[in-house]
Amino acid sequence: MKEPVADEDPIDLLVKSVPRHIWVTIIALAVMLATSWLFFKPPAPEIAGAATGETLEGRVVTVLAEEEQLVAGQPQRVQRVIVAITRGRLAGQQVEALRGQTMMLTGATRVRPGDRVLLERSIGADRETFYISDFVRWPTLLVLVALFVVAAVAVGRRVGLTALLSMSISVLTVAGFILPGIMAGHDPLLVCMAGALLLMIASLYLIYGWTWKTHSALAGLTISLLATATLAFLFGQLARLSGLGSEEAGFLIHLGQFQVNPRGVLLGGIVLGAVGVLDDVAVGQASATFELRRANPQLQWMQLVRHSMAIGRDHIASMTNTLLLAYVGASLPLFLLMATLNIPPAQIVNREFIAEEIVRTLVGSLGLILAVPATSLLAGLLAQRSELPPT
Repeated sequence: MKEPVADEDPIDLLVKSVPRHIWVTIIALAVMLATSWLFFKPPAPEIAGAATGETLEGRVVTVLAEEEQLVAGQPQRVQRVIVAITRGRLAGQQVEALRGQTMMLTGATRVRPGDRVLLERSIGADRETFYISDFVRWPTLLVLVALFVVAAVAVGRRVGLTALLSMSISVLTVAGFILPGIMAGHDPLLVCMAGALLLMIASLYLIYGWTWKTHSALAGLTISLLATATLAFLFGQLARLSGLGSEEAGFLIHLGQFQVNPRGVLLGGIVLGAVGVLDDVAVGQASATFELRRANPQLQWMQLVRHSMAIGRDHIASMTNTLLLAYVGASLPLFLLMATLNIPPAQIVNREFIAEEIVRTLVGSLGLILAVPATSLLAGLLAQRSELPPT
């Protein structure tokens, strides 16, 4: 007669039933959230006096007139419109508002009856004024997000769903870890480095599982990321970049609600901007190396590395060009402005807002180039020595 088997611990059952890569993802996210909660508590901004305005949502009822007014001493076309407030403390009321005092009126910025708009309410000493600051765009963006989700799941199925989860982790990392960490006064470069590594650990293992390919890709990505951060810091110092080359950085310092290091924000942004491309390169190199090993188990380590590098060189060319076009595309109005001013190229590159983009592009590209040999060497070593079947 068999003795009854003791019931297994429910915790052990849970641990065994959940794949290892899921536990790694959960732990990485838990570390990130716990760190944010314990150490990244930004000080409350000081508010001098009562609030003198608010932002409301409304719908344009009618355009009363379009006339020329003096704005900051310059004549400018301004619309006078009636807006029905749909969201905020004044919901249900209709007010007269101005459009054109904060921006130039064009075919794209003029409002028409039926447009949903953001309405700024300014309370003065003797009266309150309203002006339209922007359009309400969140309904359109929600439609675009829904379209993207449906397309990703319909075409990619399980892989598409996993990619959506990875994107959610990226958003969580930026909103729940990186931004609070910088606002709390910590070094932006270190916060972005830590956030990027936690993000990559969670995303890579979630998508590709607990495999030697994932281990080698993560190791190569970490080496490349450290090199990118070092180069960004070094050339940020040598080029005397202050981090104030953009209007957004100037506004951030001018508001003064938090003590932020603008150069650190710039360097952290360079690291974050490079992570996505480094991820692609590292995973691609690791995957190529393990596929070569599976196709020909007789290949030696250096042979694996040599063949993998041949694939990686093509990757370098395309990804470097991707980085360049991404940064140029984001700054296209700026480059058009510089072209119309007919300034000599030697003077253009000395301007900080141009130098920032040059450093951003070349430092990111150097990290990308390093990712190819670093990942190929590590993946070749692991693929050859691992007793597990290559995947």
